[in-house]
Amino acid sequence: MTFLLKRARILDPSQKLDMVGDILLKDGKIAEIGEDLFHRMAEAHEVLDCAGLTAAPGLVDMHVHLRDPGLTYKEDLFSACRAAAAGGVTSLLAMPNTRPPMDEPDMVRELLERADANVYTCACVTKGMKGESLTDFAALKAAGAIALSDDGVPVGSARLLLEALEKAPGLGLTICVHCEDLDLAKGGLMHKGAVSEKLGVPGIPRAAEDCGTARELAAAASIGAPIHICHVSTRGSAELIRDYKRRGLPVTAETCPHYLLLTHEALGGRDADFRMNPPLRTEDDRRALIEALKDGVVDAVSTDHAPHSPKEKADFLAAPNGSIGMETSLCAALTALEGELTLMEILEKMSTAPARILGIPGGTLAAGAPADVVLFDPQGHWTVDPEKLHGKSRNTPFKGMTLRGRVLATFCRGRKVFDDR
Repeated sequence: MTFLLKRARILDPSQKLDMVGDILLKDGKIAEIGEDLFHRMAEAHEVLDCAGLTAAPGLVDMHVHLRDPGLTYKEDLFSACRAAAAGGVTSLLAMPNTRPPMDEPDMVRELLERADANVYTCACVTKGMKGESLTDFAALKAAGAIALSDDGVPVGSARLLLEALEKAPGLGLTICVHCEDLDLAKGGLMHKGAVSEKLGVPGIPRAAEDCGTARELAAAASIGAPIHICHVSTRGSAELIRDYKRRGLPVTAETCPHYLLLTHEALGGRDADFRMNPPLRTEDDRRALIEALKDGVVDAVSTDHAPHSPKEKADFLAAPNGSIGMETSLCAALTALEGELTLMEILEKMSTAPARILGIPGGTLAAGAPADVVLFDPQGHWTVDPEKLHGKSRNTPFKGMTLRGRVLATFCRGRKVFDDR
């Protein structure tokens, strides 16, 4: 179908474009942008009056756990894509800690054959994510993987990490690392601090992440290799990344909306929906991450979307880590960053920058680009009701919160995949 979006505020960070006008979506592409495309109305199957709304490149979420294959009772490829569409996410990168782990080319092919064109996959750095031997990077790339990670755990061997960092760039693969010293984190359920002490719960110190970040950065710096740091949650890690960027090293980093909006105080009620890894930290860490976004130390905002069943999340002490986030990502970021970043800057962190880091189409409304568009009301508000979300799981840390902004429609490769107007 051909769609004409009329009278929208068009924001495109890739072109530094901020204007009121029209967008024509035709044959799956951005056909034209202009102040008034009245002369092209006859081509449109549907004309949408977007006065008062913002049209922007669809979000690119570079950190998603699909749970497919092997754990599809929590989420599957199709339920995840429904949740993505409802949040304005038009491209996503699937993490490989599935069951079994995504370490073989046939697994990559099978997932991508079932997936929409805008679903990308990360494959494992090491076989079985055991940190003992590298996977076949070239074969995984040929099968369609665009990145490599053992996310959920760090690469177990520093020697193998260094080998991976040497091999991946030549194949066009992005290495995405989970930074954690497992000895320091062992047994911890939440941030180690006043709240964990009050609850009598084992804590994870900041040093677990900071030491892990230092190891990954030192390995990459030793050979000048690019590296991407996942889900930054501490001031210390942000400062380490800042130092390496000042030295001109090719490091990129992401954080998540929950680290920008919430702190470990949220766990005072012993609700496991607020438990994730890395854990929610302190107000000082939250502020440090916002400053790191503002000055470009942290490049992107992803979700680390990690679905779990209500039964699994019912026991605070036994529950697995993780929270869902794609459906709330834009609005949670708008809420957390109001008065801190401009709307253009937030969209750059959530669309243009992650597309650039991964080297994929998206993050732009340039003519000829894929027609991936999110249409939203930045002044709208909605209260998060887990029972009304579109994925299989309900473990959102934003439940009951009123968030700024409302996604009203999402277009993926020119198809309308969500409509709540």
